[in-house]
This record gives sequence, C-alpha cells and structure tokens, in this order.
Amino acid sequence: MKVGSSPALVQKTQHPLRNRAFRWLWIGNIVSWTGDQFYLVALPWLVLSLTGSSVVLGTISMLAAIPRAVLMLLGGAISDRASPRRILIFAAFVRSALVTAVAVLLFLRTLHVWQLYFLVVGFGVADAFSYPASSALLPFIVEPEQLPAANAVSQSTQQITTLIAPGPAGLFIRAFGSAWAFLFDGISFLAIIVALMCLPEEQTPSPTAPQDGMMRAIADGLRYVKADVSLRSLVLVIAVLNFALAGPVTVGLAVIAKQKFVTASTFGLLISSFAAGSLVGMLCAGVVRQRRSGLTLLLASAMIGFCVASLGFLGRITTLVPDLLLMSGTVAFLNIQLIAWLQQRVEHALMGRVMSVLMFASVGLTPLSLAIAGVALKASVSGTFFGAGAMVLLVTLLAASHRAVRAID
Repeated sequence: MKVGSSPALVQKTQHPLRNRAFRWLWIGNIVSWTGDQFYLVALPWLVLSLTGSSVVLGTISMLAAIPRAVLMLLGGAISDRASPRRILIFAAFVRSALVTAVAVLLFLRTLHVWQLYFLVVGFGVADAFSYPASSALLPFIVEPEQLPAANAVSQSTQQITTLIAPGPAGLFIRAFGSAWAFLFDGISFLAIIVALMCLPEEQTPSPTAPQDGMMRAIADGLRYVKADVSLRSLVLVIAVLNFALAGPVTVGLAVIAKQKFVTASTFGLLISSFAAGSLVGMLCAGVVRQRRSGLTLLLASAMIGFCVASLGFLGRITTLVPDLLLMSGTVAFLNIQLIAWLQQRVEHALMGRVMSVLMFASVGLTPLSLAIAGVALKASVSGTFFGAGAMVLLVTLLAASHRAVRAID
C-alpha cells in the first residue's frame, strides 16, 4: 500500500466498512470482543467463588499486566519482522486454547487457582504481541485517509460490546455456569481467526530488518520516536494522559461515589457516563476531518486537563456527569486522532515498534498510576484530581512549545 495518495484518490475515499478486508476484520472482532466480555465477567466471578479473596483477584490482575508491559516493546519489534496478521492469528489460537482448557477443567471439576495464574500470564503475553500487531495491520488494509474512520469504527464497536455484553454474560453465567462462559469465549476466537485468514497477505518487511538483533531493533524504534520532535511530544502526551487518568478515574470515581453519595448506583452512573462519553468521542473522531490537527489535539488535551482538575471539587451529580461526559469524550477523540496520525506518519517497517512504544507508555504505567492514586486519594480527593489535571496541562504546554507539534496537519 502506498504511503501517499493523489487528490483523486482522496476525493474517492470511501467509508472503511465498504472495504471488504476491513469488513471481514470488523465482523470477526465483534464476535471475539463479545466473547472477551464473557471471559472478563467469568474470571473474577470464578476467582471469588473459589477463594473469596480480593487479594487473589488483585494478584491475578497484576500477573496479566506484568508480561503485557514487559514484553510490549518486544512484541512491536517482532510485528515489524513478521506478518502482523500471522501474529494475530497465533495469539488468537493461544487465547482460545487457554480459555478452552480452563472450561474443560471446570467441566471435569479439577480446576485449581494456580492454573488460573497460567491463564492470565498467557493472556498477558498474547496481549503484548497482539496489541502492536493489530495497530500495525490496519494501515495495510485501508487507505491512509480511511484510518481515522477505521480506528473510530473499531474502537467504538469495542466500546459498545463493553457496554452491552457484560449484562447478558452475567445472566448466562448465572444460568449455565462459568465453564460454558469460558467455552463460549474460546469458540468466539475462531471468528477472528477466520477473518484474519481471509485477509490478503501484507507486504514483506524490509529484507534488512531480520539481519539486526532484537535488542537493536527495539532500540531503533525508540530512537525513531526520540528523533521526531512532534512524534516524541505526542507520545509523551498520551503517556501522561493515561498515567494521570488511569488511577484517579479507576479508583477516584469509586471514592467520590462512596464519600459524597454513599450508594453504589451512583458509582454505576458515573462509570456509565464515562463509557457513554467515550463512545460519543470515538464516533466523532470517525467523522470529523482535521486540518490543523496539532492545534486541535493540543486544545483537546488542555480541555481534558481542566476536566480532570475540577472533578474532585464537584459535589453534585448534575455537575459530575457532564464533566465526565466531556472529559471521556475528549480523551477518546484525542486517542483515535493521535493513533490515526501515527499510522499515517510512521514508516511501515517501523510501525509495530513505534506503536509498541506508544502502548508501553500507556499500559506500562497503569499499575504505578493505580498505586499512587490509592495513596494520594487517601490524603486528598480534590488534591489528587487537581494534581492529575495539572500534570496534563503541564505536558500540554510543553508539547505546545514545539513549533513542530503546533504545525501538525
């Protein structure tokens, strides 16, 4: 696929869902993402049923996050050496085998908690390779002008399954048990495997890439990001955004609901507001065409900073919900626009490594953000959110100080 495109091609650009290859991928992902929600409901329910311990559940969550963060850069380097499509197929096979094995053990009543540790570690490893591979694959199957819409369609669809599927999954588990939920997830991976097999083969990676050592390949990706001022600045913005939001939002919203409103239903409303705003932001990112992208993205980042900083000072649901809607919608819009910009800008030979740098900066800092937020919220709720917002605003000002970032188009 060509990096550039002629004016005639731009004028004839169609919605990515009219692209047969993208449509296959989208349909396969819908089935797979739905199965993932059954897994995400069944796993914690199973752990608590077996142990009754939130500590064990937290340990299992951490075991999934560690290999995902540690191996993310390696996954990006391999995505540039091998076919991203084949990596995704292999990762889907691994996940399917793991959850199916858990289902079989449950049916045989021989499952032990330690076996779930292997399950989540395996998923974490698969995630480390599939995350950068999925981002590296998309530019091969859609035109550059279609990338914002393609990312928006994919992420908004995933968000919709996150909103819709957990309820039916819970009812399914209640009626049939966790074993059938794990089996359903294992079968659902077959849909994405078939879809990926139907995609055309990507262009062969640069013949010089396999000659380099793996560590050198990873270092090349880091140097590529470091050498590009605008790329480096925007990756920093994404890293700070995710660090500033992950802990305060995940833990802080529960604390706000508990301290100010007491009821769990209010907490549910706040979470739903965040999810709804994200969905709207994703949809807007797919239809809004940017001309002065740099300034727009900087303004969006500043808006997020102000929204986060004010969260701890809002004491009414009528002010909290609009703030969350605006904040989460802007975050989703910003993430999709940035990812699309990166996919258009970065060379295909380095796409996996650059995307893995971005994802490592986001995912790798999440455990630290959660730990710091837990301590900071105990000291001051309003201070925690104000500090997180100030951090976002500071990095936005830093990015805005570079002319290369402001000039992004």
